Amino acid sequence: MSKTTQEFEAPDSMAKAAHAAEHYQSETQDLVGDRMVLNMGPSHPATHGVLRLILELDGELICKAEPDVGFLHRGDEKIAENMHYNQFVPYTDRLDYLAPLANNVAYASAVEKLLGWELPPRGQALRVLCCELARISSHMLGVGVCAMDVGAMTVFLYTFTEREKIYNMCEQLTGARFTTSYTRVGGQLRDLPEGMETSIRQFLNECEVTISEVSKLLDRNKIFLDRMVDVGVITGESAIDWGITGPNLRGSGVPRDLRKDSPYLGYEKYEFDVPVADEGDCYARYQVRMEEMKQSIRIIRQVLDHMPDGPVNLAHSKSMLPEKERVLMSMEELIHHFIVATQGIDAPAGEVYFAAENPKGELGFYIHSKGGGVPNRLKIRSPSFCNLSICSKLLKGHMVSDIPAILGSLDFVMGECDR
Repeated sequence: MSKTTQEFEAPDSMAKAAHAAEHYQSETQDLVGDRMVLNMGPSHPATHGVLRLILELDGELICKAEPDVGFLHRGDEKIAENMHYNQFVPYTDRLDYLAPLANNVAYASAVEKLLGWELPPRGQALRVLCCELARISSHMLGVGVCAMDVGAMTVFLYTFTEREKIYNMCEQLTGARFTTSYTRVGGQLRDLPEGMETSIRQFLNECEVTISEVSKLLDRNKIFLDRMVDVGVITGESAIDWGITGPNLRGSGVPRDLRKDSPYLGYEKYEFDVPVADEGDCYARYQVRMEEMKQSIRIIRQVLDHMPDGPVNLAHSKSMLPEKERVLMSMEELIHHFIVATQGIDAPAGEVYFAAENPKGELGFYIHSKGGGVPNRLKIRSPSFCNLSICSKLLKGHMVSDIPAILGSLDFVMGECDR
């Protein structure tokens, strides 16, 4: 005898939803007045990607806010544990996909730390150049989108114009505009092409003008100030407690920058300042990013002025692929190429952690190796995930209209948050 519709058991998802509703009802039954639970996202322009905010509202006032992440989860860490070290480089492009060059560098530097390798001076300088161009590109997007979220459409057009110029240079350097996959463990795919230094210098001059124009449009704009000042305040203590890093941490008065505190790639040789703001609000975070772009321009000029000669990778290492010309002309080089391509880099057993100062904050890679060409375990410390975690505390007490300003000022990207 067939069962009626009522006799079928509810699926797990329905049972969970019913349990959550009962739990919410029991929590709120003694409250005075009615509250509404509202889903903001995961398909909402102001959530900057597939982020869902579960809001509990009393009118327009936020009483409770829970960020719900994981809609973009791809299992990158587990994928890395089934690939040769260099094969994982394209996957790092998809973490903070607004600064793929910087992701490539951070990952390759972690593997090189495991191997005990040190890049030649030109290779290090080229990586610094890539990282700072990525920082400008990411901050241009962050500032432009945040301004657009609070009503300043013109700023978005200014910043995206400069970002397109960086993409043109990425294409000239790497062959791709967006997902570059330029860095290799032990060096870079290729050296700077001829004439690119001139293009970069011209871009830096134009970028300075754009930053100045954006400052004129926003710094004293009454609407922008009303939406940003004293909104989304994060104290220095709270920022540290929640693991916030990057411009969001420095916007709360904590002068932590890994390029200064734990220098890598020769950053100690360059003169630059670490912008810090004490207010901890949305406007302070905007100011920090604007100043950081100026400092990145300053660093890039120093890189170009003092670019060393020599190779950009460890070409003579037995763990590196030989030059194509030698592979085609020598049987020994062909065997060398075959072994590296099929077995990967022969890494020693051990464990390392390396963190880089990415545009969004501290991007770290923990690698546990048992030897051979594949990591035993790889974990990613993504800054956007930590920066977003404070939303449950930060949004409470604000109005719904403050959410776009706060999320825009945090400048997260869901690709690295979900991994």
